[in-house]
Amino acid sequence: MYELTGSAWDLGLVGLVQFLPVLLLTLPAGHVADRYHRPRVVAGAQLLQLAATLWLLAFSVTGLLTREALFAASFLLGTARTFQMPALQSLVPSLVPPGMLARAMAMSSSGNQLAVIGGPAAAGVLFPGTGITVYGVATALLVLSLIAVLRIPDLRIASTASPTLHSMLAGARFIASRKLLLGAVSLDLVAVLFGGATALLPIFAKEILHVGPEGLGLLRAAPAVGALVMSIVLTRSPIRTRVGRWLLLSVAAFGVCMLVFGISTHFWLSMAALALSGAADMVSVVVRQTLVQLETPDDMRGRVGAVNSMFIGASNQLGEFESGATAAVMGAVGSVVFGGAATLFIVAAWWKLFPQLPARQRFRGLGPGPGRRQEQDRARQHHRADEFGEQFPWRIPCSCMQCRVRCMNEP
Repeated sequence: MYELTGSAWDLGLVGLVQFLPVLLLTLPAGHVADRYHRPRVVAGAQLLQLAATLWLLAFSVTGLLTREALFAASFLLGTARTFQMPALQSLVPSLVPPGMLARAMAMSSSGNQLAVIGGPAAAGVLFPGTGITVYGVATALLVLSLIAVLRIPDLRIASTASPTLHSMLAGARFIASRKLLLGAVSLDLVAVLFGGATALLPIFAKEILHVGPEGLGLLRAAPAVGALVMSIVLTRSPIRTRVGRWLLLSVAAFGVCMLVFGISTHFWLSMAALALSGAADMVSVVVRQTLVQLETPDDMRGRVGAVNSMFIGASNQLGEFESGATAAVMGAVGSVVFGGAATLFIVAAWWKLFPQLPARQRFRGLGPGPGRRQEQDRARQHHRADEFGEQFPWRIPCSCMQCRVRCMNEP
């Protein structure tokens, strides 16, 4: 968009257009994820993404790509992601035992980071010329992913709730009634809303760091590299204790990285700041997603995941709009510095407003470091909660001293 119009405002509007479907369709998307075959829901969303890619490819081939065509493709992509994210996030807990969920989330998040951030980096390398190569490669990869996702088994506990407004709002009620979850998901919303700088990377690359498309591609790849390294660390050594403080401190570290990136005029320092921000964000993502999934019964994970996805969508897409809007007023540097400082203030405020977050020591249902076999045995013994998840204790038939895990029956 910036290459086409040269407008920071239009660059920010792309994020706003992608967020509109999230705002309009989040509740139905959550119900669909709980009610229907989740891999097929993901496949349907990927078909929409494939349609958006072919749309852009057609306009690029004919040389008629316009601002409005990009907005239309952005809206279609936003619709696809609205339905894809709740179903995709709900798949992982049904495929692995709870004791291994943090590791699985780290691997899943690393793939997502590589796709969301590493994809545009690859596009920066392929972009010179008409951009047709970018859309062609994207089309081929989407077809391959569509085939792969249809091979995933659907092991969910299906919801029997009718598609009423009351049922669709169950996820929102569930999060609102648990301050721990409300604090965790809202922290991501407000922190990334102000702290993100992804939308402004084309401006930094062109006007501040003075690098071309290849340099822009490297800047976009830096957070993915940091996230990938951290995901490997978390896969091998998952966070088990003081999980709430890890969440808060990782978001604070993200804010510091944004401050450094905002004031930097050296390419490699900016790269390092972005890489560290990706690592910090990976810690935040894994802890938050593991908390949400382990606190939620399986037949509600789609609806709770839809609300969580709306928070994520708001933080990403509205964050891009906020970045473009503030950059139009105070410049790109001022926008990023303001966002980094705001992130640090938000972490301090959330520490006080949601004391359940820093006080949380472990993920629900996991004791103080059992071995992998104990984790797997424990996972097989959990009971399904009721639809609204008022209480969902992890029941263990043997003595807690014998299996070396701590019962967590509190709501």
